[in-house]
Amino acid sequence: MVERFLRQSTFTSMDDFKQNLEFIVPENFNFAYDVMDAWAEEAPDKLALLWTNDKDECRRFTFGDLKRESDKVASYLHSLGIGKNDMVMLIMKRRYQFWTTMIAIHKIGAIAIPATFLLTANDIVYRCKCADIKAVICAGDKQILDHVEGAYPDCPTLEHRISIGPIVPEGWDDFEAGVAQASEWHRPEFVNRSTDYSIMYFTSGTSGEPKMVIHDYTYALAHLTTAYLWHNLTPDSLHLTVADTGWGKAVWGKLYGQWIVGAAIFVYDHEKFTPADILHKMEQYKVTSFCAPPTIYRFMILEDLTKFDLSSLKYCTTAGEALNPSVFEKFYQATGIQLMEGFGQTETTLTLGTFPWMKPKPGSMGVPNPQYDIDILKDDGTRAKVGEHGQIVVRTDKRKQLGLFCEYYRNKKLTEKVWSDGIYHTGDIAYYDEDGYYWFVGRADDVIKSSGYRIGPFEVENALMTHPAVVECAITGVPDDIRGMVVKATVVLAEEWKNKAGEALVKELQNHVKHITAPYKYPRVIEFVEELPKTTSGKIRHVEIRNNDAKKNK
Repeated sequence: MVERFLRQSTFTSMDDFKQNLEFIVPENFNFAYDVMDAWAEEAPDKLALLWTNDKDECRRFTFGDLKRESDKVASYLHSLGIGKNDMVMLIMKRRYQFWTTMIAIHKIGAIAIPATFLLTANDIVYRCKCADIKAVICAGDKQILDHVEGAYPDCPTLEHRISIGPIVPEGWDDFEAGVAQASEWHRPEFVNRSTDYSIMYFTSGTSGEPKMVIHDYTYALAHLTTAYLWHNLTPDSLHLTVADTGWGKAVWGKLYGQWIVGAAIFVYDHEKFTPADILHKMEQYKVTSFCAPPTIYRFMILEDLTKFDLSSLKYCTTAGEALNPSVFEKFYQATGIQLMEGFGQTETTLTLGTFPWMKPKPGSMGVPNPQYDIDILKDDGTRAKVGEHGQIVVRTDKRKQLGLFCEYYRNKKLTEKVWSDGIYHTGDIAYYDEDGYYWFVGRADDVIKSSGYRIGPFEVENALMTHPAVVECAITGVPDDIRGMVVKATVVLAEEWKNKAGEALVKELQNHVKHITAPYKYPRVIEFVEELPKTTSGKIRHVEIRNNDAKKNK
């Protein structure tokens, strides 16, 4: 399958990779038909998805199974009036129905919007109104269903609330019953062009509400390098990426590229992350390839790894934040496996990586993926020299950058702010060393990365400001040994609340944020102050807060 989409399918060095990477992009590429159904025809009995959960249930799906199941889901969704260009939000956790539904959405030409199960009713209303979402497909968990139910009256475009069970509330569509009764699905004569929209994510920023990052159908194809040349997968691999399906990392690591290669995807559906449980599943099912943010590895090395038989594990990758060299070394000593880092955004696929023929430098994101024209520019627009800090950019003036987003949906002004004159500005500050390896410095727009999550300060500030005790607040990130960064709120209290400043109020404010927005965004550190540092124009000086925190932590 790889040979269908790459002019040259094997690479032996970075120079070979740079000079000879060339994609074959069909005019009307559709991942569901051109990859999944093609595999179903060529190798119908080959394992594609191995799903298990924390109740020791297990389901195995071959490529033939996934074709049959996705056809049924496509037919069912089509019977509800869902078709080309309709927006469909998926809040499905790690349920195996996510994979058949994603394939089905591509088959009917609709636009998938994967979303985290941590969204509150307010979050759902915002997304439905911004994107004119027509249907929401949910895991049938009471909390998720309640949030969607609470949002529903304020979502005028939302025609279908679909539950995969076990709970199916009154007034909702029953996914399993509908799929079971679905008629036979036949591929339409025309579904899409490669340049049509296929998938969209809401991603956090430091100002304003979450942005809508929309990709076309080539986005799936662009992840071939992610799986084949970063994860180093083969058709014999069983690959586990730790990510909830609501995050972009899920399609990075447990959908598109892996199935183009023909690898099997391993999914562990669990409610609570426990390192020992993950390690046990890897041992039990003989996982060969693993990808997770550094936070997960930090937790893993706290376990006694000698108690687990990880002999099947051959290759490990990491992304989402900078890797601490001590974590790299301890994991290597315990397993003999070097962690290979990578970097990218919701707006891209893998843009920087440590590839199989390279020696990793712990803490470095690796080198530019030649799929993209990557550079580092200083504030004056000139190229940074070795060791100089600048912003990572993608040059788009010479060729199409396969995998780069199309636009911020319905926000031309914001798109032009970051992407103009043939240059897309990632907003990430870095430098490169004498060997061309890139090193992350920080975010230009102050987005906080905690345990692999991207958290926009504006969203947390908005939530805090709805509490009567808060007059003003500033949200920043502070270093944390386990999570990389955690959210800190610096708060000015209303006069009548100042005598209540203490642990009880800290807990109250934290719980308040958890109820207003997704709980993972809550500030783990809260400091009460008399006033916030500001510029002469009245803007809060977040940099001064961060600098003061850095001095305290020395």
